[in-house]
Amino acid sequence: MLTKRPNVPPPTLLSAVVCEHFTIDPDTERPSAIDMFEVITTTGYPVVCPYMSFFCEMTNGRGIVPITVRLVDLTLAGGILFEKTVEREFQDVREVAYAVFNLLRVYFPRPGEYRFQVYAWEQLLGERRIICREFRESFVWVLD
Repeated sequence: MLTKRPNVPPPTLLSAVVCEHFTIDPDTERPSAIDMFEVITTTGYPVVCPYMSFFCEMTNGRGIVPITVRLVDLTLAGGILFEKTVEREFQDVREVAYAVFNLLRVYFPRPGEYRFQVYAWEQLLGERRIICREFRESFVWVLD
């Protein structure tokens, strides 16, 4: 794994998607996100999400770049729920590279705001917000 950052700018984050499942077509090598979401609603917390995927695309990279994704609980100081680093090699700055992270049994301790954060060499490239909320019964007004 690369530990020293070369004297080049970091890649540019093009997209960040959270979904239930992610697949790559073996024939075309095209990525597909299935059941994208940004809000988790449940009747009570804590809750465990059995599986989810995080997908991100980057461009303007140079050489081998360590890409780290963190899922952070913003209500806790430094509350990292998930962290993983992969390396992506960019042959050309115009190339679009992607990374897929499949997460199992993600624990959300409370309602609130969480973020998937994407880093290259510990430099934040961007974030994707996930809102966890608690479902509460409400009155339904019927108008004649």
